[in-house]
This record gives sequence, structure tokens and C-alpha cells, in this order.
Amino acid sequence: MKKILFLLIALLAVLTVWFTCANCRAIRRDVDSRPVSHERWDALLRKYVSPEGLVRYRDFLRDSAELNAYLRLLESAHPNEKTWTRAEQMAYWINAYNAYTVQLILRHYPVSSIKDIKSGIAFVNSVWDIKFIRIQGYEYDLNNIEHNILRPVFKDARIHAAINCASYSCPPLRNEAFLAERLDAQLDDAMRRFISDPLRNRIGPDKAEVSKIFSWFSGDFERDAGSVRAYLNRYLSTPIGPHTPLTYLDYNWALNEAK
Repeated sequence: MKKILFLLIALLAVLTVWFTCANCRAIRRDVDSRPVSHERWDALLRKYVSPEGLVRYRDFLRDSAELNAYLRLLESAHPNEKTWTRAEQMAYWINAYNAYTVQLILRHYPVSSIKDIKSGIAFVNSVWDIKFIRIQGYEYDLNNIEHNILRPVFKDARIHAAINCASYSCPPLRNEAFLAERLDAQLDDAMRRFISDPLRNRIGPDKAEVSKIFSWFSGDFERDAGSVRAYLNRYLSTPIGPHTPLTYLDYNWALNEAK
């Protein structure tokens, strides 16, 4: 009986992934839209996120009307590759991922971890599969934005240091919005800070204990630099030697809340 139940769960998982991907392959929507301002999101981040990337969710909740106003702006303008630059599209989706993640936390606050937010079928659906994002008639979840848009379309591993999953081990939430005109510099800075952060990556002359992100998405880093080690060395003042052991730290899913 247990074996049959396990097989059913596995089948449901495969079908869920297939259905999600099938619905999100055509992410280049032919819509009438123009790039939006991220000024509102920028102001909220500067107000409620510390320089270390910790979030004052309780205070953020009191200003949820302003967050909702920004999200309505996003919902009115789906990126269009014909009228938006690559940087405008990329900045939009990074900001959208981060802002909708904050909204999801606020909807369930107080919560100890984003993983405590449940939806759908146990062991199959996760919080990242909740379809609560609607942009100009199109429906998304956080997984869609990350795995069907940001990663495959833009093919830039720096994305992993820019999006934040509301957890302590995630790359810190930047306390300013990503902007098209400064995007390249912001992404470089985000990745450099993440790799150099001793709370999330412990890199020394004799060992390199790095975030699980570099294991989970190793293919993205290998695509951009040839190997995870080579990618890390792009951002380190003292490179990791070829014989230095490379291991991965446990991931802390506790809420990235400022105390």
C-alpha cells in the first residue's frame, strides 16, 4: 500500500511539473504595455529592509496599501520583448519575484518560515506553486517566474543573488529596487556581496563551504563560468585553489525577519 501511495505521489509530481511547464513555455506575451516605474518598491525597500537584507515584516504590513499599489502597477504591464529592453524586462521580473514574495509572507504573517505556507497536494505542491500572481490576464506562481522566465530566458546566474525567498540563507533582499539603467552593476554587486558574506558562504585558504544554491543550480554557474569554482573566483579577491575542498552548507529556511 505504501509503495502504491508513493508511486501515485511521484506521478502527481511529474504531472504537476509537466502541466506547469506546458502553461509557461510561451512567456513572450504579445501585450500592449510600456515599462513601469519601480519607485514605489524602491521606497518600501529603503524603509523596511536593513542594509543586511533583513525585513521588518510587522512594519511592512502596516504599509501594505503602498505595496499593493506597486503590485497593481506590475499587474497592469506585462513585459513585452518588442517594446521593452532586455534590462527592463529582467529588472521587472526580479522586482516582481521579490515583491510578490513579500506579499505572500504578509498575507500569512506571522509565520516562522515561508515553507510553513501550505497549498495544494502534500509532498507535490509547495508555497512556490501557489498561483496568486495575475499580470494582464496571465497567471503565474513564483516557480514560473524563476524557472520559466528568469533562468531560461535571461541565462544569467547572477539572478540567484538577486531574487530572495524570504529565508535566512537566501541572498539578502537588496534594500533598493533593481533598475534597468543600473542593472548590470547591481547584479554584480549582489553576487559579490552574497559570495563574500560569511553568514552564507565561508571561504578561506583551506576550505570553501558555500551556499546550497551553488549545488542546486550548478548548471547555471557552469554555463556562465565553466565550473562552480570558476564562478566563485570571479567575485573573490583571493581565489579558491584547485585543490581546496568545496562543500555545501545546510540551508536555513527561517524567516529573514529583522528582530
